[in-house]
Amino acid sequence: MLHKTLKDFPKNFFWGASTSAYQVEGAWDKDGKGPSVIDIAPVVPGTTDFKVTSDHYHHYKEDVKLFAELGLKAYRFSIAWTRIFPHGTGEINPLGVAFYNNLINELKAHNIEPIVTIYHFDLPYALQQKGGWSNRATVDAFAFYCETLFELYGDRVKYWLTINEQNMMILHGDAIGTKSVSGENPVKDLYQQNHHMLLAQAKAMKACHEILPHAKIGPAPNISAIYPASSKPEDVLAASNCSSIRNWLYLDMAVYGRYNNIAWSFLEERNATPDIEEGDMEIMASAKPDFIAFNYYSTQTVAASAGDASDVGSTGDQQIVVGEIGVYKGASNPNLGKNDFGWEIDPVGFRNTLREIYERYALPLIVTENGLGAFDKVEADGSINDDYRINYLQAHIDQIQLAITDGVEVFGFCPWSAIDLVSTHQGCSKRYGFIHVNRDEFDLKDMKRSKKKSFFWYNALIAKNGAK
Repeated sequence: MLHKTLKDFPKNFFWGASTSAYQVEGAWDKDGKGPSVIDIAPVVPGTTDFKVTSDHYHHYKEDVKLFAELGLKAYRFSIAWTRIFPHGTGEINPLGVAFYNNLINELKAHNIEPIVTIYHFDLPYALQQKGGWSNRATVDAFAFYCETLFELYGDRVKYWLTINEQNMMILHGDAIGTKSVSGENPVKDLYQQNHHMLLAQAKAMKACHEILPHAKIGPAPNISAIYPASSKPEDVLAASNCSSIRNWLYLDMAVYGRYNNIAWSFLEERNATPDIEEGDMEIMASAKPDFIAFNYYSTQTVAASAGDASDVGSTGDQQIVVGEIGVYKGASNPNLGKNDFGWEIDPVGFRNTLREIYERYALPLIVTENGLGAFDKVEADGSINDDYRINYLQAHIDQIQLAITDGVEVFGFCPWSAIDLVSTHQGCSKRYGFIHVNRDEFDLKDMKRSKKKSFFWYNALIAKNGAK
């Protein structure tokens, strides 16, 4: 759809940026913090671990000052469950509580809205040893953790995200480092974990509305429009299958409190439907999100299933399609370019995705991740001319404005990432931030912060509220 005149970004649009605790904080075992599954998981060979990362834990005041200079209106970050409850349950850790109190107060002092992700991949290892998300007791542990956060920080935090990319933990847990399944039917165990996470999310949303009636809360999956590889009806059907299993299973439950019928049929075929206890679905149906947060990096393309192992393809990372035998198989899109890590770049697909989510659910949207990982080069004078990042982000911001003009309600954009951090797959060499951190994979150097070219570009864009 072509528009003669584009609508402006909303006056109070949240121009922000994002990080997650395990990728930016470091201090993995400091001040009483317990280990998470990420801390225990094997590290990708040739890359750094998550023990120090960007050392935001010890640099948060400096970093927030830079965020303010960047012009951020909002900062999306996650709280490490094991800083609050080192063992997932039990005694609270006062030093962990104090860190996030200080961080939130620092943000508020600089007029930056804190947007808190409650859970970003880092399940307490003590809970994993008891069965993790396969154990229904983890649902109650998560609910109590959420209630604790609401009571500790709810006087200053108005925007909450429940679980980051739950769909990626289920579909790409091997790549992320969160997958742990057992039993004779590992697919059933996996989707039992998924059911427990969906139930935990519902309890979190209900508790938020009860404890903090003026706060807002929503899910935060990774959503991508799915293209058929061709106009063949079989490919179109495969794309519908993939969308339901990858996207709508998670949002249908979060918004409507029901399982997506196509996804449920997929589970029935594999004898993998979860065990649902009495009252579960009533809790799901009663939990109403105030908005939908979602992460977007690219679209995906699929073709009709071949009905054999060739459907599965690469086990890749969360942006590489892993097919399902008899359901769909991944395909490349010849119309799209790729970044250095094989991820297809599709700004127009971003508009497609925004429209598709809003048309389906009619809830306000906030983008909580979108960005370009790259091998940044530091010039002799210390500058970093990351025009490729600027071009990527500008192309996607243009599509947000087009979606807004289409009638989609979007209230924020928080690209990944505010500052360089450690990538889940490629360590700290794969950089995303507006702010450079002077360290290498295995040499911490001086951890000095410096502003990239994209820093100055984003600052100017925010000052004009996205106007050119």
